[in-house]
Amino acid sequence: MKTEAWTQAVRHQLDLGRLLPLGGPGDGTWITEQAAVRALGRAAAEIPGVWLESLRIGPAPLEPVSEPVVRPPASALPPGPLRIEAAFTAPLGQPLPHTADQLRSALLNAAAERLGLATVTADLRVMDLRKGPETGVKSPTGARATRPAPETAAARSSLPVTGTGSMRKPVGELADVATGVPGVARLTAVLGSRPVKVEDHDEPSGRHIEVQLAVAPGHHPLEVARAVRAAVAGAAAGDAPGPVTAAVLITETAA
Repeated sequence: MKTEAWTQAVRHQLDLGRLLPLGGPGDGTWITEQAAVRALGRAAAEIPGVWLESLRIGPAPLEPVSEPVVRPPASALPPGPLRIEAAFTAPLGQPLPHTADQLRSALLNAAAERLGLATVTADLRVMDLRKGPETGVKSPTGARATRPAPETAAARSSLPVTGTGSMRKPVGELADVATGVPGVARLTAVLGSRPVKVEDHDEPSGRHIEVQLAVAPGHHPLEVARAVRAAVAGAAAGDAPGPVTAAVLITETAA
């Protein structure tokens, strides 16, 4: 059973893809590649006849990276320029260079404007030509991307938070603070099944908070994450053993 659970955890992590830096070194925010791919897929779907066979987002080669101002989630990429790699099927009857330019612009604009990813290039590969208006996108691992099933109220309330004894109450309060920020659809639990993690350290490290969340429709992910970081850091400052830092991981977005 332990082996099966470990295998499922690994598969789940692979489905999430990379943890991509959102914004700059001072923003303390990351987004799962899965969530970013879904957002870019929605942008690509606006181009008639284009079908994305694969889409990956990762570090741009030979570009410098920066040290984030806060401790990142485990295995997260450091802030730095990103590259989009996409393979697609193009519609018949349209000039291929024009279609490719449309797709490249759509992906880069969506990454920068809808999400806040620091993408600098989009490398495209044409896989096939086809008739018809069908559009779509695969997930980073190759399976067709689908919208996650909505969580029930019971499921949301059962999400665990980190902390035992005297720590459990402040952690629960921080979860309430994060949930109350405009643009937060709900807290999520994709890494370790903990939507809010709090770790106290002796000075000068102080307290570090990590929040996982989904962004509601009509809100910019990076702006929501900035507001959450400020809110939870401010709420935790009163009883923290030292300086408070906060990181946000976005796992779902409607952008």
